[in-house]
Amino acid sequence: MVKHMLLLATLSAATTLSGNSIALAGPLTDAAAQAEKLAASGDAAKARDLLLKAMSDFSQTLPFAIGKAIFVSKQPTGYAMYQPRDGSVFKEGESLISYIEPIGLSWKDAAEKGKLESHFTVDFDILNPKGDALAGQKAFGDFTFTGYLRNQEIYSTLTIDVSGAPAGDYVLRFHFNDVNSGKTASVDQPFKIAGP
Repeated sequence: MVKHMLLLATLSAATTLSGNSIALAGPLTDAAAQAEKLAASGDAAKARDLLLKAMSDFSQTLPFAIGKAIFVSKQPTGYAMYQPRDGSVFKEGESLISYIEPIGLSWKDAAEKGKLESHFTVDFDILNPKGDALAGQKAFGDFTFTGYLRNQEIYSTLTIDVSGAPAGDYVLRFHFNDVNSGKTASVDQPFKIAGP
């Protein structure tokens, strides 16, 4: 009987927790359910638009951060269309190419009526393993994206020339500056320049 009561109490608690989760599901879950209905009725275009709008709205609640930062072997051809570099050891004179995806960008009304705009700049520093800055540049990159939706498929490709640097271990640090919000996000990419 005691075991039975404990089982009922456990099931009751699980049901309460599950019920709270459903009640707090939120706009993304609601949009997904509506999109599934639209798609099932044959309206794939409206289903897709609904999901894009929901993601656009949700993106405004995210903190500004870096979602992905990797060295790549060549210039990407688009968002998530990159070739990861095999390792982070570079030959003397070889450029560093970084593919980076910022998330949580702020958007504001653009000059063109009906459009939105995000704007960010990128600074970089090259550090030694102790964290001392050896080189750097403010506003090395300056990116503006304008469109009818708060696009989430945004990336930047940043190429740094380290020719002349001696062999050794380093850290490439990027500082992304969201111009619209004043927020910043940083990411480190350790790398090594091989000796001759």
